Amino acid sequence: MQFLYIENPANQLILTGDEHKYLFKVRRIKKNELIKIRNLKDDYLYIYKIDEINKKNAFLTLVEKKHMPNKPEKFFHIAWCIIDTKNIEKILPSLNEIGVGKITFVYCDFSQRNFKLKIDRIKKILINSCQQCGRSDLMEIEILNSSKEFFEKYKNFSVLNFNGKKIDSADITQPVLIGPEGGFSESEEEKFTEIYKLEGFILRSESAACAISAKILL
Repeated sequence: MQFLYIENPANQLILTGDEHKYLFKVRRIKKNELIKIRNLKDDYLYIYKIDEINKKNAFLTLVEKKHMPNKPEKFFHIAWCIIDTKNIEKILPSLNEIGVGKITFVYCDFSQRNFKLKIDRIKKILINSCQQCGRSDLMEIEILNSSKEFFEKYKNFSVLNFNGKKIDSADITQPVLIGPEGGFSESEEEKFTEIYKLEGFILRSESAACAISAKILL
């Protein structure tokens, strides 16, 4: 773990629960040792000294604050039609590590409505990923209830589809729309003007999300 996430790093901190467990049982931090903390909002790295640690609490004092952004060099925005939330949650850490800046989740015509995304759970997954990979900002998450809402909000976009052209440049229109397992409906395809495809085999939706992100960002 590159740092510990704390939403509001004050001059003095008392850590309990999971944060204390990480320091005391996982890292086996001792008194007077230093730990790194970020809030994933201001790009500062907060350095704290352990004043005291016992079986229930850890008492910390801020000793240094450095502006040390560690963010993706490019902003990349994907629009992802809702699939099984278990598959989304499994691939989110990879998308975060690759450097995706924003994901707009869309309930497209062929998305199954029984799949419900929980924002709090997604945020927790992204925070854990940032702590592991060292990223200093939190990916933006947006949820739209229909493809109609998406088309109204984003007049300019591109799409991944089977009949598209090869991606020759990272300079493609964003967001990039990625369909669900069942593909797009005819009415949705009528809205498409800038269509791309990925070379190779037919990809699952989550594989396509990773592949296009890596191609643009890495």
